[in-house]
Amino acid sequence: MSVCGEAVGAGSLPSELVVHIFSFLAAPDRLRASAACSHWRECLFYPGLQNRNLQKLSLFGDISILQQHGTISNTYLGKVDPDGKKIKQIQQLFEEILGNSRQLKWLSCGLMLQIVTPTSLSSLSNPIANTMEHLSLLDNHIPGNTTLITAVELERFVNLRSLALDFCDFTAEMARVLADSNHVPLHRLSLLVHSVSIMHKSLDNMPKDENWQALTRNSTNLRVYIMAFDVKSDDMLRILKPSIPLERIHFDSYVTYVSGAVVDLISRQYDKFLTHFILMNDVIDMSAFPDLSDNRNEDPLVLLAWRCTRLSLLAVHGYTVWAHNLIAIARLRGSDLKVLEVTEESIEFDQGELADQDVDPVHNFIEQVSLGLGRPWHAVMDIELLSVFTEPTRHFYREMQSFSEGI
Repeated sequence: MSVCGEAVGAGSLPSELVVHIFSFLAAPDRLRASAACSHWRECLFYPGLQNRNLQKLSLFGDISILQQHGTISNTYLGKVDPDGKKIKQIQQLFEEILGNSRQLKWLSCGLMLQIVTPTSLSSLSNPIANTMEHLSLLDNHIPGNTTLITAVELERFVNLRSLALDFCDFTAEMARVLADSNHVPLHRLSLLVHSVSIMHKSLDNMPKDENWQALTRNSTNLRVYIMAFDVKSDDMLRILKPSIPLERIHFDSYVTYVSGAVVDLISRQYDKFLTHFILMNDVIDMSAFPDLSDNRNEDPLVLLAWRCTRLSLLAVHGYTVWAHNLIAIARLRGSDLKVLEVTEESIEFDQGELADQDVDPVHNFIEQVSLGLGRPWHAVMDIELLSVFTEPTRHFYREMQSFSEGI
């Protein structure tokens, strides 16, 4: 290079040589080297260099968090990537990473704006697919009836212990594949039920109760986590089969709201499993919160606390929770209820409590809930401080990760 009159220096080395040199460096040294210049940084992220020893890959798309009026539109994507080249380049890079993997056991992709495609998993070699332990594929931007994984593709993942999918993609055939004796017992199943998916896909192929029974026979320790986003109560009554070992459920909505019948069904069917119950309704009009206890002898949330003896987390916002019912919930579950989060605007007092001039109803209420739980308690004053209220899909993805790692 010197003889030819070209620039001499480390920055002038061919990419192939830089990649080869980087292959001898430890990870911290590679990170420091990547700060030298853009050329070295590109070499550092060369797929063949990066992922030979990669065991865990987790991707979450901040920009594609579900919005109040649906998902990020194709119009927006057209503005930032008019010809689709950027998306295609990232798709290709993702497939190269998968194709070069030799030790990958955990693959988790959430709402990545079409980065993951129905052909992405075909890049994984059979030996890697056979040893994969966790697989998460969640993307609400797949058009039409297209799915990210089929039951046939799932047959390669015989050692899968944890799985997360869009509920509409989890079919009866998939349940049969996972229930096969050739598959190791599945321990964790996380399902995202979204109104957009139900609109474009169908619930007709979802597992029936006999499919869940077969799956739990093969996977006796299976626990299920469901997040339902703006799903109609009629659809939830179809989805919630009796044999689902449901441990956690998270409702969040802007348009619809959960009925007392759904909460009652959950408390009756999953009393042996349920530990987490989150009920969110992000309505703008705070003067018209739905009341689950309306026209009922017993409040469904109180019955939930009574029947579900393993309940350890209860969070409510955007639904009317009567003060005396919240006291009952605290007394029923006591110190076993590790988390009880109810927003201040959701709590209502009846006229009898407010009419007693000798007692401060709010002070008495807080004191009674605290005594029931065996620890100091206060209502949630600022919902912006809690991601479960403001960023539901981020919360679901984070909780799904820890839920899966818990095995």
